[in-house]
Amino acid sequence: LELSGSVTAVGITVALQFLPSLLLGPWGGMIADRFAKRKILILCQGMAAVLAAALAALALSGAIEVWHVYLIALVLGLVTVLDQPARQVFVNELVGPNYLRNAISVNSTTFQLGGLIGPALAGWMLTAVGAGWAFAGNAVACCSTVAMLLLLRKDQLFVSEPAPKSKGMLREGLRYALGKPTIYWPWLMAGFIAVFAMSLPVVLAAFADHVFNAGAAGYGLLNALVALGALAGAVASTRRRRLRLRSVVFCAGMYGVMLCLAALAPSMPVFGAVMVLSGFWCLMFLTGSNQLVQVSSNMGIRGRVMSLYIMVLIGGQAIGGPMLGWVAEHADPHVALLVSGGVPALAAVTVALILARKGSLLLRVDLKDRRQPVRIVRRAAA
Repeated sequence: LELSGSVTAVGITVALQFLPSLLLGPWGGMIADRFAKRKILILCQGMAAVLAAALAALALSGAIEVWHVYLIALVLGLVTVLDQPARQVFVNELVGPNYLRNAISVNSTTFQLGGLIGPALAGWMLTAVGAGWAFAGNAVACCSTVAMLLLLRKDQLFVSEPAPKSKGMLREGLRYALGKPTIYWPWLMAGFIAVFAMSLPVVLAAFADHVFNAGAAGYGLLNALVALGALAGAVASTRRRRLRLRSVVFCAGMYGVMLCLAALAPSMPVFGAVMVLSGFWCLMFLTGSNQLVQVSSNMGIRGRVMSLYIMVLIGGQAIGGPMLGWVAEHADPHVALLVSGGVPALAAVTVALILARKGSLLLRVDLKDRRQPVRIVRRAAA
């Protein structure tokens, strides 16, 4: 944004970073099923460190141009194709199947803690010392990840047997995912969220720059508020006793509703407060859908199943980033945010009605019941 002054350019950067996952995601999952996840992660994080260091060097030398950012974003996207499915499945190798659900939530918590600190620190560094040092810090962080992976006690990992190479492995993963409702429906909702609501940083850039005139520091603050809500959502998800498909759809709908409310916020403080709630419901959906997809698939095929899920979740942003960036720049940031939240909310309502009809479910309201005034019951028991 500083180099070009264009929100559309930010959207193109997002697209280049996530487009490889949209096109090559299933092959990344196949590789995760066939090879050691730890070694894949070491290779990918090492490459990410090199890319961040290159961007830091270009920025610090003053030679940085927009096409440099585009190119590095694209190469990082290719690295992500291998990194993401391996990282998701590696959680199971760290803790084993008994603690998988909680481990996914804890993983999201630590990830969001980084998301809370990172944007705020980067926003301050952008104005204080420049972007180059922020990217240098990114490179150091990637190197620390490589160091931790090398220090792991390999004999205590729950390593699964690699899947043997065979014809039709990708087709097998797709058929498996489409055959299970607890994989298919979260996958579908993730598609709507990814295309319309996961490119929120693009819209936040427009709000910080054009609506609130808050600059890079304000942009970092808004991202930090989203991450703060996401951190609370990740912690809350660890206390979730039961995980059902209906709760995953509900969380997706609530995220969409929060974004619609944010578009109507009259001031930056109100907008920021709604962003905290948006981050909360976003993480409740992401952890819930991730858990449901992982526990619904066996280990031999989980890499391919998760790669399809990630392909939709990350690859959808390759479509949504430029689209929302264009709407924010040429129409209005408020319109972009209404579209961002309205479509997923409508999709959640539609999916909920389909599931209710298939399961013969009804919504029962009993205001006399203080403990559970609203509940879902089967039609025969209603």
